[in-house]
Amino acid sequence: MSYDTLRRGRHSLQHQVYCITTVTRDRQPLFTDITTARLLVRELRRLHEQGDVISLAWVVMPDHLHWLIQLNEHRPLSTVVKTLKARSALSINRYLCQYGSLWQRAYYDRAARKDEDIRQIARYIVANPLRAGLVRDIGDYPHWDCIWMTDRDETPLVE
Repeated sequence: MSYDTLRRGRHSLQHQVYCITTVTRDRQPLFTDITTARLLVRELRRLHEQGDVISLAWVVMPDHLHWLIQLNEHRPLSTVVKTLKARSALSINRYLCQYGSLWQRAYYDRAARKDEDIRQIARYIVANPLRAGLVRDIGDYPHWDCIWMTDRDETPLVE
């Protein structure tokens, strides 16, 4: 799908839940390296801690990311994704002693409908390594998180 096709009809609404998928350039399996995966995770958490989003669930696959977020008032969706890609590319490129684009230009987003079960979407995202055959038990996969499966003291704003 082209960049322009993915952008068509895209809206950014405050407090909306979005499922984001973004892919590495040329589908390079950069995140099979634990350090590169953790550098990406650090940037996911940083956006959450800064209050730009509420990260509901995410999984870092070898060549892409699935991220379930709820936007706050601070930034539109495009800025959040752009910030994540730029910061992660900078730190990962520094680690790999390389330069250039790390991510494909486009990303896929889908706004959750009010009648959808957000926890079910989160379970689907987290189960990606199982469906891909990377592990037999999700507990064996190190690069995922979900607010409903941790001891976090946070309640998402989903209504």
